[in-house]
Amino acid sequence: MTLLAIDIGTTHCKAGLFTDNGRSLRIASRMMVTHQTPEGWVYYDPEEVWSTVAATIQDVTQAQPESIAAIGIASMAETGLLVDRSTGQTRSFFVPWFDPAAQPSAALVQSRSDALECYLKFGLRMNFKCGLAKLLWLLQRNPGLLKDTIWLSAADYAAYRLTGVFGTDYSLACRTFAFRVDRKEWDLDWLRDWGLPPGTFPTAVLSGTPLGGVTPGNILPAGIPVSICGHDHVCGALAGGAIQPGIVFDSMGTAESLLGALPERPLTEADFRIGLLYGCHAVRGGGYWMGGVSASGGSVEWLRSLFGNKPLSYQELDALLEEADPDPTGILYFSYLLGSGSPHTNPYMRGAFIGLSALHGRANLLKAVLEGVAYEVELIRRAGEKMIGQPIRSLVTAGGGTRNRHWLQVKADVSGCQIEALAEPASTLLGAAMVSAIGVGLYAGTAEALSALPARAVEVFKPDAERNAIYKRFFEQGYLALQEPLRRYYSNLPPFSTASVSLDE
Repeated sequence: MTLLAIDIGTTHCKAGLFTDNGRSLRIASRMMVTHQTPEGWVYYDPEEVWSTVAATIQDVTQAQPESIAAIGIASMAETGLLVDRSTGQTRSFFVPWFDPAAQPSAALVQSRSDALECYLKFGLRMNFKCGLAKLLWLLQRNPGLLKDTIWLSAADYAAYRLTGVFGTDYSLACRTFAFRVDRKEWDLDWLRDWGLPPGTFPTAVLSGTPLGGVTPGNILPAGIPVSICGHDHVCGALAGGAIQPGIVFDSMGTAESLLGALPERPLTEADFRIGLLYGCHAVRGGGYWMGGVSASGGSVEWLRSLFGNKPLSYQELDALLEEADPDPTGILYFSYLLGSGSPHTNPYMRGAFIGLSALHGRANLLKAVLEGVAYEVELIRRAGEKMIGQPIRSLVTAGGGTRNRHWLQVKADVSGCQIEALAEPASTLLGAAMVSAIGVGLYAGTAEALSALPARAVEVFKPDAERNAIYKRFFEQGYLALQEPLRRYYSNLPPFSTASVSLDE
């Protein structure tokens, strides 16, 4: 008996075949191709996306596909498209979560709504990433798209192509700015305010609930139950065991997202003031808070591209970091190359180096970038502590950034927390597999599913007490103290173009 998991990500689509106790049998990955409109907006072609998903599935299921007991799908959150309800034909391209084309629509929603009231209902602050903003942008371009169409996320669309059933899960629904996290239902009055009919979004169910079976003649044997297992970060957090309030899942990629568990509860004005996002977890009865760094690995890539006629190799970057003094640089780097994410979402913020001298070289600048991202992560961690009302002492990390051991040690030293780097290269896939197993009744719940998994292989990084004390001073007296002056400075300047802005996923 096996479990098939699919993860439709920003740059890659992955598929994995697992045993029912979570042992990885095969993993495959294929590139996700983006295109540009004549105006410069980025999009995914729906047929290309489905072809990529189908090919990745076939890469891991060529032998004994009949052994598959369940199929679980995870994906990037807000990326979506419009599909004809009657024919199933696509009516738009996929609008990626990171493309800022919907900024004017987001600004319109902001101007006509109360931010606090919306946060208490939806757990979000409106920005161009929200599904509602993207949908309104498409309709502004072509009002005729609204007739008999439905908005689907990437995972929803893949599930539809496998089953012929429209649906979504709570964790993806709550990224639209139209789903009541307090009631687990679409806000039909809110949709009506924007001229949208009740069926604009699909039925939402608990993560892992089977939508239906694979249809006859499809790419897999008919009848295998298919479920939407949720937002990729949520599935990754579950696989990493970061489902208790004092443990945070840290997904380190081009952008970086921190996700912490908390029990479902009504949101408050105090939560709104903290600034973190809130959503529905894949864990039954659970919620999560989330914050993000818009340019985490992106900051490293940016600096890497500036250091020579061609970008430095990662081996050369490691060599530079070996040259750097192990103590703090004293440089403050603000990683807002693409705006700032939650808890202080602002697409017009920009990055900065403060504290440079003629004595600083490339190694110092590189380490300062790692420190600056770690400072932003620390800012988010402290906001998370306020939201859950207890200390956070451990970060479970996954993603490409975990290959940089220097960075993980800097994070431990800045935060004073233990950093656990997952050895499992596909935590999102593993999480989706286990959520699908729960959905078909192989496990009674999350605790039983996690107890069946092999012991987690992790590399642990512990903070150095002396460096932590120095970093704490730089963070509190420098990084935190300069936040408001920088935000005030940028708020008084003419708006920047948002053509390349990206916020936390």
